[in-house]
Amino acid sequence: MSSVAEAENSIIKYADKEKMTSGVPQLDEIIHFFRLGDNVVWEVEDLEDYRYFANRFIKKAIESGFRCVYVRFAPHEPILEAIEGLDIVKVDPGSGFDFFSSQVHRIIEFYGVKVYYVFDNLSSLMVEWATDELVANFFKVTCPYLFDLETIGYFCLTRGKHSHSTVAGIRETTQVLIDYYHINGMTYVHPLKVYDRYSQNMFLPHLVSGQKWDPILDSGQAATISSSDRKKVLKAGTLGTAPWDMVYRKLKFHYDMGIMDSIPEPEIIALKQEFSRMVIGDHPRFNRLADNHLTLEDLLSIRDRMIGSGRIGGKAVGMLLSRSIIMSSGNIDEFSDTMDPHDSFYIGSDVFFTFMINNGLFLLKIKLSDSSGMTKEEFEEVEKKFLEGKFPEDIIDQFRDMIDYFGQAPIIVRSSSLQEDNYGNAFAGKYRSEFCANQGSPEERLEAFMYAVKLVYASALNPDALAYRKTRGLDSQDEQMAILVQRVSGAPYKNYFFPALAGVCFSKNLFRWTKRIDPDKGVIRLVFGMGTRAVDRVGRDYPRMIAVSHPTLRPETGLKVMKYSQWDVDVLDLDKNELITLPFQQLIRECDYPGLRVFVSVMNDGYLTDPYTNTIDCSQPMVLTFNNLIKNTRLVNIIGQILETVEQAYEHPVDIEFTASVDKRGKVRINIVQCRPMTTPGSTGEILIPDNIKKENILFRSSMLINEGTVENIEYIVYVDPEAYEIADMDTKKSVGRILGRINDMISGMATKFILMGPGRWGSSNIDLGVNITYSEIGHASLLVEIAREKAGHTPEVSYGTHFFQDIVEEGIIYMPVYPSTKDSDFNEAFFRNSRNILTDMMPEYEQFSDVIKVINVYEASGGSNAVVIANLHEQNAVCYLEKKTIGRTWKLNKLKGQWH
Repeated sequence: MSSVAEAENSIIKYADKEKMTSGVPQLDEIIHFFRLGDNVVWEVEDLEDYRYFANRFIKKAIESGFRCVYVRFAPHEPILEAIEGLDIVKVDPGSGFDFFSSQVHRIIEFYGVKVYYVFDNLSSLMVEWATDELVANFFKVTCPYLFDLETIGYFCLTRGKHSHSTVAGIRETTQVLIDYYHINGMTYVHPLKVYDRYSQNMFLPHLVSGQKWDPILDSGQAATISSSDRKKVLKAGTLGTAPWDMVYRKLKFHYDMGIMDSIPEPEIIALKQEFSRMVIGDHPRFNRLADNHLTLEDLLSIRDRMIGSGRIGGKAVGMLLSRSIIMSSGNIDEFSDTMDPHDSFYIGSDVFFTFMINNGLFLLKIKLSDSSGMTKEEFEEVEKKFLEGKFPEDIIDQFRDMIDYFGQAPIIVRSSSLQEDNYGNAFAGKYRSEFCANQGSPEERLEAFMYAVKLVYASALNPDALAYRKTRGLDSQDEQMAILVQRVSGAPYKNYFFPALAGVCFSKNLFRWTKRIDPDKGVIRLVFGMGTRAVDRVGRDYPRMIAVSHPTLRPETGLKVMKYSQWDVDVLDLDKNELITLPFQQLIRECDYPGLRVFVSVMNDGYLTDPYTNTIDCSQPMVLTFNNLIKNTRLVNIIGQILETVEQAYEHPVDIEFTASVDKRGKVRINIVQCRPMTTPGSTGEILIPDNIKKENILFRSSMLINEGTVENIEYIVYVDPEAYEIADMDTKKSVGRILGRINDMISGMATKFILMGPGRWGSSNIDLGVNITYSEIGHASLLVEIAREKAGHTPEVSYGTHFFQDIVEEGIIYMPVYPSTKDSDFNEAFFRNSRNILTDMMPEYEQFSDVIKVINVYEASGGSNAVVIANLHEQNAVCYLEKKTIGRTWKLNKLKGQWH
């Protein structure tokens, strides 16, 4: 039989062993009972806690007829008192490790199989032997012998008194490791390891309250508890003589000793600033914010929760700064009662380069950074190379510590590169974020986490990210990938985990669908469930747009509200261990979601009405309007205050990603997960639309804008015909985006301007609703037009708030939807239908796509004009028209140079 088969058989036999009670029914329920062979290690703050569990354990064992032994060796008060059926054996550790370990071994040999043992506190051995390492060595030599004899042994460690290497060695050897602690008068039990037993809540902290031991399922409650625990989570790295280590060591020593007053104030400020630059980087505007709003405790906490070394990157910095700004503001009383704490971890930027160098990927990074681009297939090969990489053992140890800390709580692995979320460079959606449902055994969870980290690392080389850096002149600057690891907000509902609310909010509202709206108050883009649907352009969904100044006003009225609403929800499936999408009504039926009244409106007699009671028939049609939430809670008001507070500190508009929940009393809790400077359209002075444009010269108009500007001398229009696209086969639709990317690259090399027009939603993940296209494939367009033809099922969505929106605004691309069927659009159907298509002149290999994609030379098609676009954001008015030019560009192929003129 193979060793693998033997191991599998041994596991099966172990799982099938008789269940043995701990004497505490609540504990038995959590860990699915003990098995003969278990060694059980308790990490406790107070020996009274260990004494309680040991006594219950032994009394139950004696009642069941097992032989019980108490190994007494420590100077503390006895764990067990002498009772009938208990043998107390004393061993002196003063004679040293060798003698003591040998004596214990002989005792175990003497008593034989199926014996119950309780040992004194192992932490006392550290004092006796003046070394921590021998404590782990004693356990490693004793535990396997007890396992082989099918005994059950109780051991104890004092919380926070041992090095991570000692605890890690004991953890690796034992079958059961349980953390038991007290915070703010409450008691918690947290199984960290349970060999060959599993349940969906086994590795979560549980609140011990009388006869009820309930798992902590809500993310906000879990973060509050965990962030209040002062136990050091990560294995300490080796401190060296580098400036980073020396500054940290000095600050940490004086802070822990409470003797900061002994250092002159100028020196404290200088050390704090120096350490801040080491963690955050040298970004003058962020440095000023950090100096003003991050305390020394904040900075030391970052280092204590950092895996590896280096900087924490832009996304982590933005999250931390915004939270500190809010919590130190004049509204601190309200915010402290509203804000969920965070308990994030950071993978330092140095780990990224170490990973690449150790796995032979650094030269690949240089090669790709210098290249002109790569295909999707080529990037998939890059990802495979990253996924084959290995992390150093000391980093894996710290990953394992973090996984133990979170237990089975879902987490998200988020990019936080050095250039990300900076002033003027959002990198919105360019790098990956990976959800980890975080279910399974500790080792399975660790593997899934490392897989996610590797995918985020690989995304630093994806084509969109490389194109973005080159376009913005960042390709020669240092770009390292740090990672932000966050607890996913929400709670489990049966096998689904999700937050009630998530969204993105902006301190400036560029999308004013009525002049009553105050653009300086901001706007919210809100969804039910995971926030992925708030920042990505997905399927048929429309998030709720909320103007902070007039929250009850909608861009739509009447029954159109049903169409322009959210229908699908992103959730984590804890059984499948993955992110999935479900129809809203199916989700609430399956998970029996409570408190729907604040989220939905129901259809009654052909009209949408807002429920007055919590009793809602889930079989009737419902629409996610959030009307009761907006009218009857303080959510919008609180977010408005947050936007105003952070914008004032940043001295710049901001956008903030958040999650939120509402309890039965209507109390709102908010968790800020990301904050960055908001990219706003540059002002070009007063924008006026001429009132003397001849109707025959107008190509189209729009009355829905998110940015503004004037673009003259537009020579080309790339037009995806909506009707031809609708009837095209799937392979053609999949190819359109890639061909447009080629056209984008070709025209960009000609120092000219072009308009990109197409059906429905640009960048949609559903190719039936619009062209699936990426940042690198649209980056040189001057104007992006979404054509809405209802009969083709193509409906533009104002992209405001999505990552796609960030790309449009940052590149200065004017965006507008156009509705050809409406009179005020002045859509010049004849021009687009009759103009000659030069696609085959440019790219003969794409002739088969000429029915769908048309490239128009405006000068040639109009008989001597170029196009002009004028867009006035304040008036929500835009026009594209023809303007006479004396010279136009003609298409002639220079076969020698391969260029167009």
